[in-house]
Amino acid sequence: MNSAKQRLIFALDVDNLEDARNWVAKLQGQVGVFKIGKQLFTRCGPEVVRLVQDGGCDVFLDLKYHDIPNTVAMAGLEAQRLGVRMFNVHALGGFEMMAKLVAEIDRVSPRGNPDRPILLAVTILTSSTEETLRRVGIDRPIQVMVPKLARLAKDAGMDGVVASPKEVGLIRDACGDDFLIVTPGVRPTFASQDDQKRVTTPGDALRSGADYLVIGRPISAAADPALAADMILQEMQEALNE
Repeated sequence: MNSAKQRLIFALDVDNLEDARNWVAKLQGQVGVFKIGKQLFTRCGPEVVRLVQDGGCDVFLDLKYHDIPNTVAMAGLEAQRLGVRMFNVHALGGFEMMAKLVAEIDRVSPRGNPDRPILLAVTILTSSTEETLRRVGIDRPIQVMVPKLARLAKDAGMDGVVASPKEVGLIRDACGDDFLIVTPGVRPTFASQDDQKRVTTPGDALRSGADYLVIGRPISAAADPALAADMILQEMQEALNE
């Protein structure tokens, strides 16, 4: 996984199949993975997953499963059957939930199998602040909660986490270099922060130790999305070559 393209995940934040098809056609030369979230999957279902795969790209199924252990495990098996490259759960669902998912995936697709998906846990959403957490009863700082949840995910057998680039160093210290980190909240200097609170640039995110970058609006809202993607890839590749 050395090229910038393999590490760039485009957030396919649209609400219909035709728009999804257009974005895949427009960006498949620059983007290795397309992220399919709740809105698009709820409306279009597995068909949109196959659309991306037919375009020669991988899928990050971003549904953030959070339920009782058996329900999450069974949902994970369906994601595996769809052939997605990666999918995620909420680490706040707990150790038992994540461990059950890992056990079921191990049963049908042992580690090392090419069709085994990357199992990710969401730590703290990049839109969250410490005030957000306090309002739901979490009094510990983000800098404490993120590595704690990452370590819990690793202990349960998960492959990596989704976390803000601001916490990559903390996660590396807690979980080591072989634990994957997918970072949303990445904004090149030419783009606005939108509703993300804890952000950094693509180059700095990779330098800090991130493995994959999720980028949406800096590309989709650009006057020339393909050019914006090229600029991001160039910055990413420069960081990878250092």
